[in-house]
Amino acid sequence: MGDLKIKQEDIIRALSTVQEPDLKQDMITLNMIKDIELGVGEVRFTVVLTTPACPLKERIRKECTEAIHTHVDADLSVVINMSSDVTSSRMGGTLLPDVKNIIAISSGKGGVGKSTVTANLAMALKQSGAKVGIIDADISGPSIPVMFGAEDMQPMVHQVDGKNMIQPIMQYGIKMISMGFLAPQDNPVPWRGPMATQALRQFFSDTHWGELDYLLIDLPPGTSDIHLSLVQLVPVTGAVIVTTPQKVALADATKGLMFFRQPQINVPVLGVIENMAYFTPEELPDNKYYIFGKDGGKNLATKFETELLGEIPIVQGIREAGDAGRPAVMDEGVIADAFRESANLLAQQVAIRNASKAKTQPVQVRV
Repeated sequence: MGDLKIKQEDIIRALSTVQEPDLKQDMITLNMIKDIELGVGEVRFTVVLTTPACPLKERIRKECTEAIHTHVDADLSVVINMSSDVTSSRMGGTLLPDVKNIIAISSGKGGVGKSTVTANLAMALKQSGAKVGIIDADISGPSIPVMFGAEDMQPMVHQVDGKNMIQPIMQYGIKMISMGFLAPQDNPVPWRGPMATQALRQFFSDTHWGELDYLLIDLPPGTSDIHLSLVQLVPVTGAVIVTTPQKVALADATKGLMFFRQPQINVPVLGVIENMAYFTPEELPDNKYYIFGKDGGKNLATKFETELLGEIPIVQGIREAGDAGRPAVMDEGVIADAFRESANLLAQQVAIRNASKAKTQPVQVRV
Protein backbone atom coordinates (compact mmCIF):
# COMPACT_ATOMS: atom_id res chain seq x y z
CA MET A 1 0.00 0.00 0.00
CA GLY A 2 2.90 2.42 0.64
CA ASP A 3 2.88 5.41 2.94
CA LEU A 4 -0.43 7.13 3.42
CA LYS A 5 0.32 10.79 4.02
CA ILE A 6 -3.34 11.75 3.89
CA LYS A 7 -5.31 11.08 7.05
CA GLN A 8 -9.02 10.53 7.62
CA GLU A 9 -9.13 13.80 9.54
CA ASP A 10 -8.06 15.63 6.36
CA ILE A 11 -11.01 14.15 4.45
CA ILE A 12 -13.44 15.01 7.24
CA ARG A 13 -12.12 18.57 7.40
CA ALA A 14 -12.56 18.97 3.63
CA LEU A 15 -16.08 17.53 3.60
CA SER A 16 -17.11 19.80 6.47
CA THR A 17 -16.94 22.63 3.91
CA VAL A 18 -19.67 20.99 1.77
CA GLN A 19 -23.17 22.14 2.63
CA GLU A 20 -26.24 19.98 2.03
CA PRO A 21 -28.20 22.22 -0.37
CA ASP A 22 -31.62 21.75 1.24
CA LEU A 23 -30.80 21.39 4.92
CA LYS A 24 -28.20 24.22 4.92
CA GLN A 25 -25.73 22.39 7.16
CA ASP A 26 -22.46 20.71 6.33
CA MET A 27 -22.25 17.03 5.47
CA ILE A 28 -20.21 16.12 8.55
CA THR A 29 -22.54 17.83 11.01
CA LEU A 30 -25.50 16.07 9.38
CA ASN A 31 -23.67 12.71 9.74
CA MET A 32 -24.11 12.04 6.02
CA ILE A 33 -20.55 10.74 5.45
CA LYS A 34 -19.86 7.09 6.27
CA ASP A 35 -17.18 4.42 5.74
CA ILE A 36 -14.18 6.57 4.77
CA GLU A 37 -11.41 4.36 3.36
CA LEU A 38 -7.96 5.62 2.32
CA GLY A 39 -5.70 3.94 -0.21
CA VAL A 40 -2.65 4.99 -2.18
CA GLY A 41 -3.81 7.90 -4.31
CA GLU A 42 -7.46 7.18 -3.55
CA VAL A 43 -10.23 7.85 -1.05
CA ARG A 44 -13.57 6.06 -0.89
CA PHE A 45 -16.60 6.95 1.20
CA THR A 46 -20.40 6.75 1.28
CA VAL A 47 -22.77 9.71 1.19
CA VAL A 48 -26.03 8.82 2.96
CA LEU A 49 -28.79 10.89 1.39
CA THR A 50 -32.07 11.70 3.14
CA THR A 51 -34.04 10.02 0.35
CA PRO A 52 -33.21 7.79 -2.62
CA ALA A 53 -35.21 10.26 -4.73
CA CYS A 54 -32.87 13.16 -3.91
CA PRO A 55 -32.82 15.42 -7.00
CA LEU A 56 -29.47 16.96 -5.97
CA LYS A 57 -27.37 13.81 -5.61
CA GLU A 58 -25.07 14.61 -8.55
CA ARG A 59 -24.52 18.14 -7.26
CA ILE A 60 -23.59 16.72 -3.85
CA ARG A 61 -21.23 14.19 -5.46
CA LYS A 62 -19.53 16.96 -7.48
CA GLU A 63 -19.13 19.32 -4.51
CA CYS A 64 -17.66 16.55 -2.30
CA THR A 65 -15.13 15.70 -4.99
CA GLU A 66 -14.20 19.35 -5.51
CA ALA A 67 -13.79 19.93 -1.75
CA ILE A 68 -11.29 17.07 -1.45
CA HIS A 69 -9.37 18.23 -4.52
CA THR A 70 -9.28 21.79 -3.16
CA HIS A 71 -8.48 21.14 0.50
CA VAL A 72 -6.59 17.82 0.42
CA ASP A 73 -4.99 16.80 -2.89
CA ALA A 74 -5.90 17.79 -6.43
CA ASP A 75 -4.65 14.46 -7.78
CA LEU A 76 -6.47 12.22 -5.32
CA SER A 77 -8.96 9.78 -6.88
CA VAL A 78 -12.36 10.21 -5.18
CA VAL A 79 -14.81 7.29 -5.29
CA ILE A 80 -18.23 8.08 -3.79
CA ASN A 81 -20.98 5.57 -3.12
CA MET A 82 -24.41 7.21 -2.90
CA SER A 83 -26.85 5.48 -0.52
CA SER A 84 -29.89 6.70 1.38
CA ASP A 85 -31.67 6.52 4.70
CA VAL A 86 -35.09 8.15 4.55
CA THR A 87 -35.60 10.46 7.52
CA SER A 88 -38.65 10.53 9.77
CA SER A 89 -40.26 13.00 12.17
CA ARG A 90 -42.80 10.62 13.66
CA MET A 91 -43.08 10.01 17.38
CA GLY A 92 -43.49 6.27 16.96
CA GLY A 93 -46.54 4.88 18.75
CA THR A 94 -48.54 1.72 18.46
CA LEU A 95 -49.96 2.42 14.99
CA LEU A 96 -47.58 1.96 12.05
CA PRO A 97 -44.39 1.97 14.14
CA ASP A 98 -42.20 1.01 11.16
CA VAL A 99 -43.60 3.59 8.72
CA LYS A 100 -41.25 6.57 8.48
CA ASN A 101 -43.50 9.10 6.72
CA ILE A 102 -47.27 9.36 6.33
CA ILE A 103 -48.27 11.74 3.55
CA ALA A 104 -51.86 12.89 2.99
CA ILE A 105 -52.82 13.50 -0.65
CA SER A 106 -55.78 15.89 -0.59
CA SER A 107 -57.72 17.95 -3.11
CA GLY A 108 -60.75 19.60 -1.55
CA LYS A 109 -62.59 18.88 -4.80
CA GLY A 110 -63.39 15.71 -6.72
CA GLY A 111 -62.46 15.17 -10.35
CA VAL A 112 -59.00 16.74 -10.26
CA GLY A 113 -57.13 13.45 -10.70
CA LYS A 114 -55.99 13.03 -7.10
CA SER A 115 -55.94 9.23 -7.24
CA THR A 116 -54.01 9.30 -10.53
CA VAL A 117 -51.46 11.63 -8.94
CA THR A 118 -51.25 9.41 -5.83
CA ALA A 119 -50.66 6.26 -7.88
CA ASN A 120 -47.94 7.85 -10.00
CA LEU A 121 -46.19 9.56 -7.09
CA ALA A 122 -46.09 6.22 -5.27
CA MET A 123 -44.72 4.44 -8.32
CA ALA A 124 -42.09 7.13 -8.94
CA LEU A 125 -40.93 6.95 -5.31
CA LYS A 126 -40.73 3.15 -5.62
CA GLN A 127 -38.65 3.48 -8.79
CA SER A 128 -36.20 5.67 -6.89
CA GLY A 129 -35.57 2.82 -4.43
CA ALA A 130 -37.98 3.71 -1.60
CA LYS A 131 -40.36 1.35 0.18
CA VAL A 132 -43.86 2.66 -0.52
CA GLY A 133 -47.46 1.93 0.45
CA ILE A 134 -50.89 3.43 -0.31
CA ILE A 135 -54.03 3.60 1.79
CA ASP A 136 -57.08 4.33 -0.34
CA ALA A 137 -59.06 6.35 2.21
CA ASP A 138 -61.91 7.14 -0.20
CA ILE A 139 -64.14 4.47 1.34
CA SER A 140 -67.19 5.04 -0.85
CA GLY A 141 -65.35 5.73 -4.12
CA PRO A 142 -62.09 3.74 -4.13
CA SER A 143 -59.97 4.15 -7.27
CA ILE A 144 -56.56 2.74 -6.38
CA PRO A 145 -57.37 -0.92 -7.22
CA VAL A 146 -58.27 0.08 -10.79
CA MET A 147 -55.22 2.33 -11.12
CA PHE A 148 -52.99 -0.66 -10.34
CA GLY A 149 -54.92 -3.31 -12.26
CA ALA A 150 -55.67 -5.07 -8.97
CA GLU A 151 -59.46 -4.81 -8.72
CA ASP A 152 -59.87 -8.61 -8.77
CA MET A 153 -57.39 -9.19 -5.95
CA GLN A 154 -58.36 -9.84 -2.33
CA PRO A 155 -56.04 -9.46 0.67
CA MET A 156 -55.17 -12.47 2.82
CA VAL A 157 -55.26 -12.60 6.62
CA HIS A 158 -52.25 -13.93 8.49
CA GLN A 159 -51.32 -14.12 12.14
CA VAL A 160 -48.68 -11.64 13.25
CA ASP A 161 -47.57 -11.88 16.90
CA GLY A 162 -50.73 -13.80 17.70
CA LYS A 163 -53.09 -11.29 16.05
CA ASN A 164 -54.97 -11.72 12.78
CA MET A 165 -53.68 -9.05 10.39
CA ILE A 166 -54.68 -8.10 6.86
CA GLN A 167 -51.82 -8.47 4.38
CA PRO A 168 -51.77 -5.53 1.97
CA ILE A 169 -52.05 -6.24 -1.73
CA MET A 170 -48.63 -5.99 -3.38
CA GLN A 171 -48.64 -4.72 -6.96
CA TYR A 172 -45.61 -3.44 -8.87
CA GLY A 173 -43.69 -3.52 -5.59
CA ILE A 174 -46.14 -1.19 -3.79
CA LYS A 175 -48.22 -2.28 -0.79
CA MET A 176 -51.82 -1.07 -0.83
CA ILE A 177 -55.16 -1.47 0.90
CA SER A 178 -58.57 -0.21 -0.23
CA MET A 179 -62.24 -0.84 0.33
CA GLY A 180 -62.17 -1.80 -3.34
CA PHE A 181 -60.36 -5.00 -2.33
CA LEU A 182 -62.89 -5.83 0.40
CA ALA A 183 -66.30 -5.06 -1.14
CA PRO A 184 -67.87 -6.39 -4.38
CA GLN A 185 -66.87 -4.16 -7.31
CA ASP A 186 -70.41 -3.16 -8.33
CA ASN A 187 -71.79 -2.65 -4.82
CA PRO A 188 -71.92 0.84 -3.29
CA VAL A 189 -70.69 1.43 0.27
CA PRO A 190 -73.47 3.63 1.72
CA TRP A 191 -71.85 4.11 5.11
CA ARG A 192 -72.24 6.96 7.54
CA GLY A 193 -69.17 8.74 8.83
CA PRO A 194 -68.49 6.57 11.91
CA MET A 195 -68.46 3.37 9.82
CA ALA A 196 -66.08 4.87 7.26
CA THR A 197 -63.86 6.08 10.10
CA GLN A 198 -63.78 2.57 11.58
CA ALA A 199 -62.71 1.18 8.21
CA LEU A 200 -59.86 3.70 8.07
CA ARG A 201 -58.82 2.74 11.58
CA GLN A 202 -58.63 -0.91 10.52
CA PHE A 203 -56.48 0.04 7.53
CA PHE A 204 -53.99 1.41 10.07
CA SER A 205 -54.32 -0.92 13.04
CA ASP A 206 -55.28 -4.28 11.49
CA THR A 207 -53.06 -4.21 8.40
CA HIS A 208 -49.50 -5.49 8.51
CA TRP A 209 -47.54 -2.79 6.68
CA GLY A 210 -44.04 -3.65 7.85
CA GLU A 211 -41.25 -1.21 7.04
CA LEU A 212 -42.11 1.67 4.70
CA ASP A 213 -40.34 4.90 3.83
CA TYR A 214 -43.53 6.58 2.58
CA LEU A 215 -47.19 5.71 3.14
CA LEU A 216 -49.43 7.81 0.88
CA ILE A 217 -53.04 8.38 1.98
CA ASP A 218 -55.40 8.96 -0.96
CA LEU A 219 -58.08 11.05 0.75
CA PRO A 220 -61.67 11.55 -0.46
CA PRO A 221 -62.73 15.00 -1.72
CA GLY A 222 -63.64 17.68 0.80
CA THR A 223 -62.69 18.00 4.46
CA SER A 224 -64.76 15.29 6.08
CA ASP A 225 -64.76 12.81 8.94
CA ILE A 226 -62.02 10.85 7.18
CA HIS A 227 -59.68 13.85 7.21
CA LEU A 228 -60.28 14.51 10.90
CA SER A 229 -59.91 10.82 11.74
CA LEU A 230 -56.62 10.62 9.85
CA VAL A 231 -54.93 13.39 11.80
CA GLN A 232 -56.29 12.01 15.07
CA LEU A 233 -55.21 8.41 14.43
CA VAL A 234 -51.63 8.90 13.27
CA PRO A 235 -48.96 11.61 13.12
CA VAL A 236 -49.05 12.89 9.54
CA THR A 237 -45.69 14.00 8.17
CA GLY A 238 -47.31 16.45 5.75
CA ALA A 239 -49.97 17.03 3.13
CA VAL A 240 -49.89 17.49 -0.65
CA ILE A 241 -52.68 19.50 -2.27
CA VAL A 242 -53.79 18.47 -5.77
CA THR A 243 -55.67 20.98 -7.91
CA THR A 244 -56.41 21.91 -11.50
CA PRO A 245 -55.83 25.46 -12.78
CA GLN A 246 -59.39 26.75 -12.97
CA LYS A 247 -60.93 29.02 -10.35
CA VAL A 248 -63.56 26.60 -9.03
CA ALA A 249 -60.93 23.94 -8.31
CA LEU A 250 -58.59 26.44 -6.68
CA ALA A 251 -61.35 27.63 -4.32
CA ASP A 252 -61.83 24.09 -3.00
CA ALA A 253 -58.09 23.40 -2.97
CA THR A 254 -57.66 26.47 -0.76
CA LYS A 255 -60.14 25.03 1.74
CA GLY A 256 -58.31 21.70 1.62
CA LEU A 257 -54.99 23.43 2.28
CA MET A 258 -56.37 25.55 5.11
CA PHE A 259 -57.81 22.45 6.79
CA PHE A 260 -54.29 21.22 7.49
CA ARG A 261 -53.14 24.67 8.62
CA GLN A 262 -55.79 25.08 11.28
CA PRO A 263 -54.00 25.72 14.62
CA GLN A 264 -55.52 22.64 16.27
CA ILE A 265 -54.40 20.43 13.36
CA ASN A 266 -51.14 22.06 12.23
CA VAL A 267 -50.00 19.49 9.65
CA PRO A 268 -47.26 20.91 7.39
CA VAL A 269 -48.30 21.43 3.76
CA LEU A 270 -45.47 20.00 1.67
CA GLY A 271 -46.63 21.57 -1.57
CA VAL A 272 -49.13 21.84 -4.42
CA ILE A 273 -49.39 19.70 -7.54
CA GLU A 274 -51.28 21.21 -10.45
CA ASN A 275 -52.85 18.40 -12.47
CA MET A 276 -54.21 18.92 -16.00
CA ALA A 277 -52.00 22.02 -16.11
CA TYR A 278 -51.94 22.12 -19.90
CA PHE A 279 -52.68 19.90 -22.88
CA THR A 280 -49.71 18.44 -24.71
CA PRO A 281 -50.21 16.18 -27.74
CA GLU A 282 -47.82 13.25 -27.28
CA GLU A 283 -46.64 13.63 -30.87
CA LEU A 284 -45.86 17.33 -30.20
CA PRO A 285 -44.33 17.30 -26.69
CA ASP A 286 -43.12 20.90 -26.93
CA ASN A 287 -46.62 22.28 -27.54
CA LYS A 288 -48.66 23.46 -24.55
CA TYR A 289 -52.32 24.50 -24.62
CA TYR A 290 -53.67 25.94 -21.35
CA ILE A 291 -57.27 24.86 -21.78
CA PHE A 292 -58.18 25.19 -18.05
CA GLY A 293 -56.21 28.38 -17.42
CA LYS A 294 -52.61 28.99 -16.49
CA ASP A 295 -50.56 29.18 -13.27
CA GLY A 296 -53.44 28.38 -10.91
CA GLY A 297 -51.37 25.94 -8.87
CA LYS A 298 -48.33 28.19 -8.97
CA ASN A 299 -50.33 31.14 -7.70
CA LEU A 300 -51.89 29.01 -4.95
CA ALA A 301 -48.46 27.85 -3.80
CA THR A 302 -47.12 31.40 -3.85
CA LYS A 303 -50.10 32.80 -1.92
CA PHE A 304 -49.73 30.27 0.90
CA GLU A 305 -45.92 30.20 0.85
CA THR A 306 -45.53 26.56 -0.01
CA GLU A 307 -43.85 24.69 -2.87
CA LEU A 308 -45.14 24.01 -6.36
CA LEU A 309 -44.23 20.33 -6.66
CA GLY A 310 -45.23 19.95 -10.28
CA GLU A 311 -47.41 20.77 -13.24
CA ILE A 312 -48.77 17.57 -14.76
CA PRO A 313 -50.01 17.87 -18.36
CA ILE A 314 -53.17 16.41 -19.85
CA VAL A 315 -51.94 13.58 -22.05
CA GLN A 316 -54.07 10.79 -23.45
CA GLY A 317 -51.55 8.26 -22.19
CA ILE A 318 -52.31 9.10 -18.56
CA ARG A 319 -55.95 8.11 -19.01
CA GLU A 320 -55.00 5.02 -21.00
CA ALA A 321 -52.48 3.94 -18.36
CA GLY A 322 -55.04 4.39 -15.57
CA ASP A 323 -57.62 2.34 -17.42
CA ALA A 324 -55.02 -0.34 -18.14
CA GLY A 325 -54.09 -0.57 -14.47
CA ARG A 326 -50.48 0.49 -15.01
CA PRO A 327 -49.34 3.89 -13.64
CA ALA A 328 -48.16 6.11 -16.50
CA VAL A 329 -44.80 6.80 -14.83
CA MET A 330 -43.81 3.20 -15.57
CA ASP A 331 -43.33 4.15 -19.22
CA GLU A 332 -40.84 6.68 -20.58
CA GLY A 333 -41.83 10.07 -21.95
CA VAL A 334 -43.14 13.47 -20.93
CA ILE A 335 -45.65 11.98 -18.47
CA ALA A 336 -43.07 9.92 -16.62
CA ASP A 337 -40.67 12.87 -16.47
CA ALA A 338 -43.34 15.13 -14.95
CA PHE A 339 -44.35 12.63 -12.26
CA ARG A 340 -40.74 11.71 -11.42
CA GLU A 341 -39.83 15.36 -10.98
CA SER A 342 -42.84 15.86 -8.68
CA ALA A 343 -41.93 12.76 -6.65
CA ASN A 344 -38.33 13.93 -6.30
CA LEU A 345 -39.46 17.37 -5.12
CA LEU A 346 -41.92 15.76 -2.70
CA ALA A 347 -39.18 13.57 -1.20
CA GLN A 348 -36.99 16.66 -0.96
CA GLN A 349 -39.70 18.58 0.93
CA VAL A 350 -40.24 15.64 3.30
CA ALA A 351 -36.52 15.65 4.15
CA ILE A 352 -36.52 19.42 4.72
CA ARG A 353 -39.66 19.16 6.85
CA ASN A 354 -38.15 16.37 8.97
CA ALA A 355 -34.95 18.36 9.55
CA SER A 356 -36.54 21.73 10.29
CA LYS A 357 -39.91 21.23 11.97
CA ALA A 358 -41.04 19.67 15.24
CA LYS A 359 -41.84 15.98 15.35
CA THR A 360 -45.44 15.19 14.50
CA GLN A 361 -47.94 13.59 16.83
CA PRO A 362 -51.59 12.59 16.49
CA VAL A 363 -53.83 15.65 16.69
CA GLN A 364 -56.24 16.15 19.56
CA VAL A 365 -59.30 17.65 17.86
CA ARG A 366 -62.23 18.83 20.00
CA VAL A 367 -65.49 19.41 18.12
